[in-house]
Amino acid sequence: MIRLAIISIGLMLMTSCASTPQIPPAARAELAPTGKLRAGINFQNTLLTSLGPNGEQGGVAVDLVRELARRLGVPLEIIPYKSAGSAADAVRTGAWDVSVLGDEPQRAQEIAFATALTEIEATYLVPAGSKLRSVEEVDRPGVRIVVPAKSAYDLYLSRNIKQAQLVQIPGTAAAYKHFVAEKLPVLAGLKPALLGYTEKMPGSRILDGRFSVVRHTVGTVKGRDAGAAYLREFVEDIKASGLVAQWIEKNGVKGLSVAPKAEQK
Repeated sequence: MIRLAIISIGLMLMTSCASTPQIPPAARAELAPTGKLRAGINFQNTLLTSLGPNGEQGGVAVDLVRELARRLGVPLEIIPYKSAGSAADAVRTGAWDVSVLGDEPQRAQEIAFATALTEIEATYLVPAGSKLRSVEEVDRPGVRIVVPAKSAYDLYLSRNIKQAQLVQIPGTAAAYKHFVAEKLPVLAGLKPALLGYTEKMPGSRILDGRFSVVRHTVGTVKGRDAGAAYLREFVEDIKASGLVAQWIEKNGVKGLSVAPKAEQK
């Protein structure tokens, strides 16, 4: 009996080790150089984060960094930000070791992003009475587009809008308030959030089509190559295992989908 028990325990340990790959020491050192995982999280992104009545932190982004810290075997410190732009800019100060952000070329100059974690459509909201019908009609002279400054879709529009004028307002909530208060013709945003605004603005509607797909994922400071390589493996693993889908369902996020498996390079 004792021998059988020892064999059973050994098999359990072997199975556990096989299902949890060893993390390279260099990756752990780069992702938690202070002995803990410092995660910069933008709590203005209500699709990926949530705050409870007593400040309880939740959402897909928080679930992700908690799981990452668990696998690294280190404590987690969440550093909150009020906009994606401020979280991204903080990479220059060394305030965080990882952050969950939209993967944009401008940010990728300073942040080493993993493969895509989630996908969200970006499109436009227009008020009642607007003659605009599709996203293709927005980029024309005289049209003013309100957009949260330094959001992933602001960076996209800044590269691609040729004739319309961007009105860049810090913060998603502030951008919506400015759009309403100034009675401007177009608000750019993530489709799930814009659907929520249609309930507050009778007669408003979302234009047909989309101008971009925002892909969020986790990234680390550029130059931390071992850490970045591990993050890519980590993201593909939590997608394939169904963890990301479970987090989306648990948090009740509509309009957010798991990104497809990344192609092998």
